[in-house]
Amino acid sequence: MKVEEKNESDLKQDKSNDPQNKEDTDVVIEKDKIQDEKNKEELNGKKVKELEEKILRTLAEMENQRRRFEKERDEAFEFGGFTFAKESLALIDNLERARTSFADNEKFKENKDFPKILEAFEILEKDLIAIFKRNNIERIICLEKKFDPNFHQAMLEIDDTSKEPGTVVQEIQKGYTMKGRLLRPSMVGVTRFKTEDVKKVQENRDNHDTKK
Repeated sequence: MKVEEKNESDLKQDKSNDPQNKEDTDVVIEKDKIQDEKNKEELNGKKVKELEEKILRTLAEMENQRRRFEKERDEAFEFGGFTFAKESLALIDNLERARTSFADNEKFKENKDFPKILEAFEILEKDLIAIFKRNNIERIICLEKKFDPNFHQAMLEIDDTSKEPGTVVQEIQKGYTMKGRLLRPSMVGVTRFKTEDVKKVQENRDNHDTKK
């Protein structure tokens, strides 16, 4: 029994001392090292890629925040200017009323300085309109235009068969826009046809067609 155990021990010792076995073991170890290095490189590559993606997302979020901030800032500035412009319309309204009242007053007309005072009103009005234009505030041209609810507010209807129904024929109060946005609608009078007028127009057309 002891002899057999000794033989087995000797065999193991012989195998461990075998150069071929040592070489094979070294190859396996080297392969394991290479595989470990590859695994580390792949892991590092994934980490780098994840980090790059994270940086890109952060930069994109920062850019979106910057754009939102600029948009909100511009909207706040524009809203403030819009509100100021809307309230400023009262200036030109009052100036026009004062000029009209002065020009229609017979007693003022007797004053030798009447033309100079009237000219001063006109200069002030022109200067104010020029300031409005520089700030993109434009008057709405409405007379003889088709009624547009986006820019006009109908205050009365006027019977008129000479024009198409819904044509603006009277401007009660001037309207204005700012950068294309409505500041105040034009208060207007628009044409309409009475029922009897419509019948007359149709009869005239029928008679005209019959003569042809």
